[in-house]
Amino acid sequence: MAQPGPKESVHGRGAQSGAVSTRFGLATHEADGDWRDAMEALDGPPVKLRTTVTEEHPKTILSFNQSPDIAFDRSINAYRGCEHGCVYCFARPTHAYHDLSPGLDFETRLFAKPNAAELLRETLAKRKYRPRPIAMGTNTDPYQPIERDYRITRQVLEVCLDTRHPVTITTKSDRVLDDIDLLAEMAKLRLVAVAISVTSLDPRLSGKLEPRAAAPAKRLAALGRLVEAGIPSHCSVAPVIPAITDEFMEEIVQRAAALGVDSVGWIPLRLPHEVSPLFREWLDVHYPERASKVMSIVRSIRSGKDNDPNFFSRLKPTGVWAELFRARFRLACKRAGIGKAKFELDCTKFRPPAVSGQLRLL
Repeated sequence: MAQPGPKESVHGRGAQSGAVSTRFGLATHEADGDWRDAMEALDGPPVKLRTTVTEEHPKTILSFNQSPDIAFDRSINAYRGCEHGCVYCFARPTHAYHDLSPGLDFETRLFAKPNAAELLRETLAKRKYRPRPIAMGTNTDPYQPIERDYRITRQVLEVCLDTRHPVTITTKSDRVLDDIDLLAEMAKLRLVAVAISVTSLDPRLSGKLEPRAAAPAKRLAALGRLVEAGIPSHCSVAPVIPAITDEFMEEIVQRAAALGVDSVGWIPLRLPHEVSPLFREWLDVHYPERASKVMSIVRSIRSGKDNDPNFFSRLKPTGVWAELFRARFRLACKRAGIGKAKFELDCTKFRPPAVSGQLRLL
């Protein structure tokens, strides 16, 4: 019997399917092959996927967490979903909470929160509010393509600069340079640190892994611009994907150090919930000959599973391969003369915003 050929990729997208999660008991439908053929005969091939944006108006914008293994306790996500389409994104499962696919829906059906800055100002005006750094870029990229039109991230930063509130930013986009004027002012006051994630140095690979994120060269150039502007900067080699991107680890560290970046770090691949089958599907499409090796290594560093959800160990894989990656990264940092810095942002300058026309909020 003839072996099936390689699957056809979904052009310009990271996920290769749009199946709705079954984790929450939602009804799913699978199109029969004959039905698909009949529909294509009547209507032609499927229409190219388009990105849609729905505006939503939440009542709060700051999210608080008590996770013991991450460095921040509050965050802002001005958007839901992310057009960058990084197939490995650990935030994809959040779309399942809204009856949407963590696959293609996550990167094509986006949500924007245009009142984010207003909500933040109201929160910071509360008498009981106590400042600690706000993390941006934790569940969606604050500089994904739609930021060009909405400018919600910039509006939030304007509030933070006005109130002298510290903030950290993580992104895969050189669009962060659009706000370099604000970031430079905040840096003078020790109110900001920016991390840019660089996954590989191969633009073709990046186009498959993270199809609508900035090319690796643009991200490195953006890091250089941030350094020149005096903005504390961190290069995150993340995620490190065994047998796919780990070959670039040493050179990324070297290039970041040459740019004068303050700090570097690495994060191993994580495959929580629906991300695991999406990533496996991506491997079958783009690297079928390597898929079993990649997943074998992934499972070896995650105690025999695709993912380890436990605090602390989820960010610190174990096993021979994990120790090898750590040793390689330490040696690369030693050769380049760079390490992981701790950015001390200043919370003492915070000044609550004035609330016009009403008393300070409780």
